[in-house]
Amino acid sequence: MISNTLTLKQLEALVWVADLGSFRKAAAHLGTTQPNISARIAALEATLGFSLMARDAGSVEMTPRGLDVLEQARKSLRAVEGVLDVAARPDLAEDRLRLGVTELIATTWLHDFLRALRQDYPRVTVELTVDLSRTLDAELAANALDLALQNAPFSHAATGEITLGSYGYAWVAAPDLMSGIDPSTGVSGMTAPILTHARHTQAFQELQAHLAPGPAPRLVPSSSLNSAILMAVNGMGVAMVPRAMVAGHLAGGTLAEVDLGWQPEPLDFTARFHVDRAAGVVRKAAELAARVAAEDQLSGSH
Repeated sequence: MISNTLTLKQLEALVWVADLGSFRKAAAHLGTTQPNISARIAALEATLGFSLMARDAGSVEMTPRGLDVLEQARKSLRAVEGVLDVAARPDLAEDRLRLGVTELIATTWLHDFLRALRQDYPRVTVELTVDLSRTLDAELAANALDLALQNAPFSHAATGEITLGSYGYAWVAAPDLMSGIDPSTGVSGMTAPILTHARHTQAFQELQAHLAPGPAPRLVPSSSLNSAILMAVNGMGVAMVPRAMVAGHLAGGTLAEVDLGWQPEPLDFTARFHVDRAAGVVRKAAELAARVAAEDQLSGSH
C-alpha cells in the first residue's frame, strides 16, 4: 500500500503546476496559497527522493523523471474520477471548470447548461469567460481554459471536440425602418448601415467578398453582437446576426426579418478541450453541452 505521505492533493498540485507553468497560478486555480502548493510539491519530492521540476525566476520546467511522474499522476487522478463514475456519485467531484463561451451561447442556452451542470456536479465551480471565438481559441491553446464552446474556424488544434450544431443568420431591422428597405435590391442596395460582426470574423469577410467589387453600403462592424442588435432595435441600421440571438425580438415584434437573397455560411459550434490534460468533469461537461444544445434547437426556441 502507498504511504499516507503521498497524497492526491500532492498529485493534483503537481498536475496544475505543470499545466499552468507556475506555483502562483496553480494555487489560484486550486483555491489555496502559493506556499501551500510549494509545500505539497516539496513533500512529494521528498517522498520520491528526486526533483520533479526546475524552478527559475517564476517559471517551471519538468525534469525527465518529473514528466514520467506527471503522466502517472494524471492516471491516478482519473482513476479516482472513475471510482466516482462507478459509484454514480458525480456530486462528490470537487473541481474548478474554466469555461469559455461566445456571445451567442451566452445569450441562448448557457443558463440551461449551467443549471444542468450544477445539478450533476454541485461541487464544481465554474469560472466563466465570454469572448470572441478567436480569443477563446488562443486561451484554450495556452491552457487558460479547460473547455471552450465556440464556433469555427480554429487556429489551434484541440484533441477533444464534440459538435454542438450550426446556427444560421438573419437580416433584421426595426419595423419602422422596414418601409425604407427594398429587398429586391439585395445586400448591395442597402441605404441603411449594415450592423454586424467584427472585421476579423469569417462572417464579415464573407460579407465583404459578397459586396466586392462594386460600391458597398456602409458597414458597421462590432465585437459585440448584442450591441449591434440593440442598435438595430433603435432603428440605426439593418443587422446581419445569428437568428438564434434575435428570436425573442422577432417573436416580440421589436425586430422584423427581411430576405435580402444572401446570407453568410452558418456558424458551426464545437465543444473543445485537451484530452491529455482534461479532468473527467471537462469531458462530461462537453457532452452535457452537446445535449443541452440539441434540446435547445429541437425546442425551436431559437
